[in-house]
Amino acid sequence: MKPVLRHPWVLTEEEAVRLQTEWAKRVIREDRLKEVKRVAGVDVAYDNRSDRLVAAVVVLDAVTLETVDSAVVEDQARFPYIPGLFSFRELPPVIRAFERLNLRPDLVVCDGQGRAHPRRFGLACHLGVMFDIPAIGCGKTRLTGEGEEPGPMRGDSSPLVDRGEVVGCLLRTQTGIKPVCVSIGHLVSLETAREWVLRLTPRFRLPETTRRADRLVRTMLRSQTGHDARS
Repeated sequence: MKPVLRHPWVLTEEEAVRLQTEWAKRVIREDRLKEVKRVAGVDVAYDNRSDRLVAAVVVLDAVTLETVDSAVVEDQARFPYIPGLFSFRELPPVIRAFERLNLRPDLVVCDGQGRAHPRRFGLACHLGVMFDIPAIGCGKTRLTGEGEEPGPMRGDSSPLVDRGEVVGCLLRTQTGIKPVCVSIGHLVSLETAREWVLRLTPRFRLPETTRRADRLVRTMLRSQTGHDARS
């Protein structure tokens, strides 16, 4: 599985911001999904003592949530740690992991933002546009925007608004548990993104796609370095 669009990765901060602004225009915010049989999760973990990182893609059966494929890549961070530009740091190894998959997913859920981003182009948008694949951002915390606390029950949600625009929603995936931030990545509407995140969180706060990918990168990094990772 290879990207359909590419760009250079050796960029200045200004060039990266400019690329985000331009490529944000490519994001399709309506449903273009076909039948979803397989859903992928993406995560990256960093060694807490060096620039080493591990990126993973885990593919789940969309009905049973059983893991059906996975790929892991070890690398080192090559782009600086700059808020709002994480995709330039994390996508190069993630792309390599996608290229190692045996099964193509029909939908990707990223542990990060989509349009809930200052330039409307978070990791889920960047990945979705590059691969021309439906993608969703599901972040543990907000990067931008304001929203009221959703109701206390599983499935309750509230709009996330930035500069007068709805850029995502705060979604309660488990009753009484802190909500997650859901936003469009590419080729998916916000309502469909919300529905899929709920499907993928039958027991825990975070989607099973994220949980499996997180477990894989942490296990791999710990086995290689002997100590814990940071996300």
